Amino acid sequence: MNIKKISSIETYPVRHEVLRKGKPIETCQFKGDNDEYTTHFGFFFEDKLVGIISIFKENNILFPESNQFQIRGMAVLEEFQGKGLGAELVKKAENHCLNFNTNLIWFNARENAVPFYEKLNYKIIGDSFLIPDVGIHFVMYKKIQ
Repeated sequence: MNIKKISSIETYPVRHEVLRKGKPIETCQFKGDNDEYTTHFGFFFEDKLVGIISIFKENNILFPESNQFQIRGMAVLEEFQGKGLGAELVKKAENHCLNFNTNLIWFNARENAVPFYEKLNYKIIGDSFLIPDVGIHFVMYKKIQ
């Protein structure tokens, strides 16, 4: 098992299966996927891509820190969930962000993913909100420096 950088297009099969099931494949393309500071990582098991995470240089006005990154599209195929792969992907993203002197990582977490992120010391800020056709989310964050 290993984690390596991948292209945005390589994330689509896992994004589609886990995050956009039943929706057109075009919904797997995120604004900023190919920006200069965006990075995508894939978790491979026996040469099969089984988990993904994307890191975007994006500030959220909820936080005063000037150097923020946003996690988007974190997903692990269902048959590989609960094995620690997601935590490894998040740690890889955090270490990557440290290379850019990042102050804070934030993201919009699905309601059912909140306990997973809380175990990784992420905290909720504000109230829940609805993303149409996706579900209830919370903004979560962690200061990493």
